[in-house]
Amino acid sequence: MVLNFSEILNECGVENEPPEYAVKKLAGLEEFYTTEEIVDIYNYVLTHIKNYEILSGVIRLSDMHKSNVTLSILLDILLKKCANLEDTDEHINLRALCAKEISSYRDNSTLGVLLYCLNNKDENYKVRLACADALGRIGDKYAVKPLIDVMQDEEEKSVYVKESAAFALGLIGDIRAIDPLVAIMETKQGIWDKFSFLKEKIIETLGKLNINNSNVLKVFKFSLMDSSPMVRINTIEALMNSEYDEAPELIRKALHDNDEEVQRNALIALYNMQGRDILDEVISLPGYSKFLKEEAKSIIAEYEDDDEQD
Repeated sequence: MVLNFSEILNECGVENEPPEYAVKKLAGLEEFYTTEEIVDIYNYVLTHIKNYEILSGVIRLSDMHKSNVTLSILLDILLKKCANLEDTDEHINLRALCAKEISSYRDNSTLGVLLYCLNNKDENYKVRLACADALGRIGDKYAVKPLIDVMQDEEEKSVYVKESAAFALGLIGDIRAIDPLVAIMETKQGIWDKFSFLKEKIIETLGKLNINNSNVLKVFKFSLMDSSPMVRINTIEALMNSEYDEAPELIRKALHDNDEEVQRNALIALYNMQGRDILDEVISLPGYSKFLKEEAKSIIAEYEDDDEQD
């Protein structure tokens, strides 16, 4: 069967109906055409239509089919090789969406394009963020060194790109990232107050790597005194999931933090690690804040009472 793409798109209202209606009609074609034909229709849309909403909708629809031809088109869109693309904010968002979709293929052959876009400092930062994230989700260890290079690049102006690179390294889980990340935390402390989000990502990544490393523990100890409550909270979570013998005692100190959210997270972490004893201690002994005592009672009411009823 030879498909008449113009007729099909006209029936779906691609040119003259609201985009959400057209995407819905395109999705409905699944009932009437074979998988191969549906892929051909979607690929035609991706290479001939300019409307952002329709294109993004079709990219999401194409996810269930995972065609190699579609993957090639997504790479072309990411590289701005498609003639139907314009330099607008919408199409920048579309290219970022393509990077996300590309990662779902888990195809190592896409690494070159993703790395090219990530390392292109003239590229829009949204696209670079998406490419870093995609590299992490693909999980190929070939990307570890380039991602570390982004983290260490003194001339990299986008902190957001560094955050995404740190997050990607955490997803990949390669221990080669440990020493460079520790070095960054140790040598850049003087300027970190402006970039607490980046510190959060580095702590989160070091926690995911979950290796008993004395230098990482040193970073965690220092981060528990950070000016950002979120950095302290991320450190508590990282310690909770670690194998450090000192972790419970370090987290215990955070029960007296000046931020209530930090106190709450420390209490929950200790409860997960040690059980109800810490709750009874907080409730019965002086020296703990009224807020923390109420939190301990709340945890008992929510979890412990349910266990007793079971």
